[in-house]
Amino acid sequence: MRSRIAIVLLASLATFAARPTAAQQFNSDSYLSKPVGMATLILTWGERNSMLMNTFSLLPRWEFTVAGYLYDDDRNPGTDDGYSTSLYAKYMFFENHAKTGGFAMKFGTGLDPGYLDAENRLNDAFRSWWTNAPATIPFLDNQLSLDLMPGASVTTSFGPENEVVWAFTYASRLAWYPTKPTWSLVGEVVGAEGKGTSPAEYRVGFRWEPNLHAVFAVTYDHEFTGPNGAGVEVGMMLFTPPFFPAPK
Repeated sequence: MRSRIAIVLLASLATFAARPTAAQQFNSDSYLSKPVGMATLILTWGERNSMLMNTFSLLPRWEFTVAGYLYDDDRNPGTDDGYSTSLYAKYMFFENHAKTGGFAMKFGTGLDPGYLDAENRLNDAFRSWWTNAPATIPFLDNQLSLDLMPGASVTTSFGPENEVVWAFTYASRLAWYPTKPTWSLVGEVVGAEGKGTSPAEYRVGFRWEPNLHAVFAVTYDHEFTGPNGAGVEVGMMLFTPPFFPAPK
């Protein structure tokens, strides 16, 4: 109950303070930073964890994000198994002329649950610090869009000895738009190498983008070699119009 109250408070603060990162329930992110003044609300319900994420585009090419995760490892909706938070910034270095691909850098504290084992993910903010580099590459006249996101993290107080441990993180997402840009089939691979990390996972799903202000997705996630995974997840992203003009 305490963790539920904590995440509700975090969500409320995020709503007033802060939009992936258009990642939704996917670990991978694209290169894109939304235009200045826009905000994004991301809600995901899942069998393993649920998420509320808010991002504001406060400066040109910059996004600032606050996210909260609520865990339910035993799959019992009447209980929860703790929570964690994530705070980070993103800067878009490059965007192609067609605005379909580019490169960005992210840095922050508190890793996505898909990278961490169950004992290491709780209250992860300000214990784990990370950076990664999302890159988006379009193919076949934009019918395929590939996101690559290599990264690294350091945890400053791991285990009973409070060790400092490093990890390499990776995520790759491929979206296929077979007929029109309003819907796609998506596959993703995500994992990490280092102490306290979880086995690599795969995620497959359907994504629907009916207009410029909303994206909906249904996905299934499982570990490649282990018995666990995020299971079924349902999520949505809501994009606002710009609240204020870009600085001149």
